[in-house]
Amino acid sequence: MLHFFRKDPTLTTLGDRILAATWEQFSELAPNQIALTWIVYDDPVPVNTGGAIRSEEFWQYPIRGFSYRGVECIYPASIVKLFYLVAVYEWLEKGMMPTSPELERAVRDMIVDSSNDATSLVVDTLTGTTSGPELPMGPFETWKQQRNLVNRYFQGFHWPELATINVNQKTWCDGPYGRERAFVGEQLENRNRLTTDATARLIHSLIGGVAVSAVASQAMMAVMRRSLHPADLAADPENQVTGFLGAGLPLESQLWSKAGLTSQVRHDAAYIEISGLQPYLLVVFTEGKAQSQNPAILPFVAQRVTEAVASLS
Repeated sequence: MLHFFRKDPTLTTLGDRILAATWEQFSELAPNQIALTWIVYDDPVPVNTGGAIRSEEFWQYPIRGFSYRGVECIYPASIVKLFYLVAVYEWLEKGMMPTSPELERAVRDMIVDSSNDATSLVVDTLTGTTSGPELPMGPFETWKQQRNLVNRYFQGFHWPELATINVNQKTWCDGPYGRERAFVGEQLENRNRLTTDATARLIHSLIGGVAVSAVASQAMMAVMRRSLHPADLAADPENQVTGFLGAGLPLESQLWSKAGLTSQVRHDAAYIEISGLQPYLLVVFTEGKAQSQNPAILPFVAQRVTEAVASLS
């Protein structure tokens, strides 16, 4: 599959070293329990420009990266909320739904706090569906067609990275019931699924200012902004930094991110700016109960990647 980035020999060498160091440090982490996509932005940096670069021009910029198992479909947990975020701004920009204080509150809480309740309202609003008891076959088929609206939107991008993804399920604390349980499938075969490559390309479009529009991209980046200040982190135990990529960064770093955590996965997707270094994008998915409960793996990877970016300078 063609990538939106160029596989670079230098980054491949560094990426392989980072993975080797990670497996040495965390012997319980199997090679098939981690996936990673890493993009480095060389001068002239085409991202975080406020949307100064037109979409057609932006996608022509050569960028280099590294990917390990980047095309493997993995349950994304709350990373899927980034896709719902982009869909919301598309729907609003096209006049497909009205905004409201409650929707705006839900969109913010979905990303900033990773609220599953907020995500439920967002998915209902995007698709015109609601959760509830099981439905007869006919109405259920109509309901499923509606719920797949966000999937159809992203398939319309014709990005090869999106060909295998699934973004039609709500996120849950205890799990789905009723029509939602029937929709996810007896063997959970219709669960959400994402790849690190697909997630990286979506964030690349966001920070490039070409997701929906320049104004929309900046608004979405604003809700993804994370503070690394210790006082802010202490005030919010579920801050999406502690135990994730942000915890491995220098304090002065600028971070835009979205994490995902369940009893079986620990993920993070981040765009990072550090003074004196090239900006970079890093998406890391880890699977397995031991990994989900280990808050040290993702910060370790982020620290090694930052050291690798420093070596490029």
